[in-house]
Amino acid sequence: MSLNQSAARACTQALVESEALRIDSHTLANGGRVIDFGCRTLGGLQAGKWLAKICLANLAEVEIVSSDSALWPGPFLQVTTDAPLAACMGSQYAGWKLASGDFFAMGSGPMRAKRGREAVLDRYALRDQEPIAIGVLECDALPGEEILATIAQECGVDVASVCVCVAPTTSLAGVIQVVARSIETAMHKLFECGFDLTDVRSGYGSAPIPPIAKDFVQGIGRTNDAILYGGHVTLWVDTEDEMLKEIGPRIPSSASRDYGKPFAQVFKEYGYDFYQVDPGLFAPAIVTFVNHRSGNSFRFGKANATVLRSSFGEAQG
Repeated sequence: MSLNQSAARACTQALVESEALRIDSHTLANGGRVIDFGCRTLGGLQAGKWLAKICLANLAEVEIVSSDSALWPGPFLQVTTDAPLAACMGSQYAGWKLASGDFFAMGSGPMRAKRGREAVLDRYALRDQEPIAIGVLECDALPGEEILATIAQECGVDVASVCVCVAPTTSLAGVIQVVARSIETAMHKLFECGFDLTDVRSGYGSAPIPPIAKDFVQGIGRTNDAILYGGHVTLWVDTEDEMLKEIGPRIPSSASRDYGKPFAQVFKEYGYDFYQVDPGLFAPAIVTFVNHRSGNSFRFGKANATVLRSSFGEAQG
């Protein structure tokens, strides 16, 4: 299965509906393609769903669903997949920093499997041999030729075979794309704790869709808080119950030393250095394991409506 080919098909489908989705695309002078989901375009909810699906290599369903009003009165984003390892760790995980001059972006999507320079890709042989690279960039501006040339070089493909989908966290599509990472954060935390991710068979995740933020810091804060304090992930696994009892308490965000404050505040306290934040914080509020082997289920963590509503700037009318 080619992750990049699967994502490329999703890009093609989205572009067929570009007018309705309020997105736009253009080809750079060097042949690389950029699809704008929210930088200079309006985008929206449906554009965000497509962007999230592309980031997941089109191996998951992404839906907007009714809310848990006790936690947050707005809608939630729901993600389901029967290919959590490939979709989340082979594609969606944001593990590629891209910079040129004043431009900076976090890169994700199946182009990572083409580049193949991360421990999780090596551990599970998540590679893609197709001569194309499809990616998602979380940034406030559209990338230029140098960024796409860098992607092409590191992925070993012609730049004309590179396509990146772009949206900032201050856009509705960008918000949706980040909040769709609930399962991914649980999978990555499991990986860091030494759990064999091939034992995860299916995944479900939900998290509230926060209000659009006025700036980058607030945007990254709200989208992270949606998962850290409001996300609930269920993973269907095949393992020993004792393994889940041992590793389970370490997976939710509440296990982190930085838990308990809005992420924007934590970010500020670390001098806006993302990599100083405790990596253990990046996880869902609640993780439930359903064990095929034993028929038992285990739930760890808790939601935190107080922090969530503070982060989202809820005002009572």
